[in-house]
Amino acid sequence: MFGVVKKLVSGILITPKLREAVESEQPKQPASSASTEQMDDHHHHQQQQQPEDHQVDKLQREPSKGKKEAEDKPERPKSEWVVSIKELEQLCREDVESPGPTPSICRIPHYLKDGEDNAWVPQIVSLGPYHHGKKHLRHMEQHKVRCLHRILWRARHEKKIFLDSVREVEGRARTCYEGEIPMSSEEFVEMMVLDGCFVIELFLGFIFGFEKLGHPRNDSVFSVRRSMHKIQGDMIMLENQIPLFMLDRLLGLQLGDPNQKGLAAKLALRFFKPRQPTDDPQTLLSGNGMEFDQLSDQCELHCLEVLRWSLLHSGPKRVENQGPSQRRQQLIHCAMELWEAGIEFKKRKTDKFWDIQFKNGILYIPQLVIHDGTRSLFLNLIAFEQCHFDCSNHITAYVIFMDNLINSPEDVGRLHSCGIIEHWLGSNAEVANLFNRLCQEVAFDIKDSYLYGLSVEVNEYYSNKWNGWIASLKHKYFSNPWSIISVIAASILLVLTFTQTFYGVYAYYRPAS
Repeated sequence: MFGVVKKLVSGILITPKLREAVESEQPKQPASSASTEQMDDHHHHQQQQQPEDHQVDKLQREPSKGKKEAEDKPERPKSEWVVSIKELEQLCREDVESPGPTPSICRIPHYLKDGEDNAWVPQIVSLGPYHHGKKHLRHMEQHKVRCLHRILWRARHEKKIFLDSVREVEGRARTCYEGEIPMSSEEFVEMMVLDGCFVIELFLGFIFGFEKLGHPRNDSVFSVRRSMHKIQGDMIMLENQIPLFMLDRLLGLQLGDPNQKGLAAKLALRFFKPRQPTDDPQTLLSGNGMEFDQLSDQCELHCLEVLRWSLLHSGPKRVENQGPSQRRQQLIHCAMELWEAGIEFKKRKTDKFWDIQFKNGILYIPQLVIHDGTRSLFLNLIAFEQCHFDCSNHITAYVIFMDNLINSPEDVGRLHSCGIIEHWLGSNAEVANLFNRLCQEVAFDIKDSYLYGLSVEVNEYYSNKWNGWIASLKHKYFSNPWSIISVIAASILLVLTFTQTFYGVYAYYRPAS
């Protein structure tokens, strides 16, 4: 896999070098053309001065003359689009031997965007350089400055201490972002300090209370529950992230411990608890046993990745697929088709929303809570997995599985009646539309899914006609108490009729003696 990634990266990086090599060949063309014209004029002039008897000899030596002229003819200039194979091999070798750092905060792939900016463009606050300075986000900048002054007042520090500390790791922070950041050093450092301190203030205020941090009870940002919900939604977007090592650095300055690690990740887990896609009381994000003290010092870790790791704590084993990748295909049939084939659905009590099981014709699926931020959450998690080749695809596999399971409002209604899906949207049709649009353009190999083995078992059960016949009988005649009573009564009547007929026939052939 790593070799494939190197080839892809070298193919991308070779373009500017190829252009340089081509441009280096272009200036040679005018000189070559001029030399060709001069040789042609000189040759024509010599032909006019030759005597007539020499012309006869030249006619007799015509075949050898043509060969000689071909040998003396100057070499054609290289085409401006042609570069020697050796040069290409050298460029490829250089690119493979010195690959650049892999960014962790990437842009949303264009094929995942369907015009709904609310799912991947922040609406309240910008964090990091990608959306910095956008007009609809500028009103929050004054609140960032207010948070910084509040932090400086509590910590008894000067702003210069924060700026100097961030400036020490500016280069490391820039490598976390995809592409070149068109900001000066001072602008980038200032942005990191303001955004980082704002995030830390949100974490501390959400957990311990904003009033304890010195903010008024009627604060225009921190006291409004609706705005806090929107800010949480903005902070889980892939393009709106700050490296956690930067947050740990700023938090350490406030606490007087510059070397502390992992605290920002733990605060982030508690802050994003309301964004969980499950309401199971067993969900305790802070107790999942992840060692953030070691991981938080890695450049690639940020809030979205922490949230993803918390969702997948003790996650499924990664499936290794040796075959070629392919377009996404159907994993299983939709919920109504499975139900008609005799497969039942039951809610599984667990905090791991992805942990689906299938036993004895029953599909156990943990509860999934769907609200107005679910689409943005899943879209950014899928984008994160699509952008990182060394990352598992468990969130993508789960969403695709649910997409296969939900094709219509009837499918949503069936899962809702079993307690598997709880949603705060307008209708079941909106839930079905949400899943059907999430992974439309995602390239995915079904055999690379952790649910592939389960899907095979479900499909085998579905293909058994006997299970379908029993299910049809159950749904038609045993779906409610009244139909059950009717079936029992009809069965008793049938037995009595059969008994009466039997004794009538028996008495006819064996009369009493």
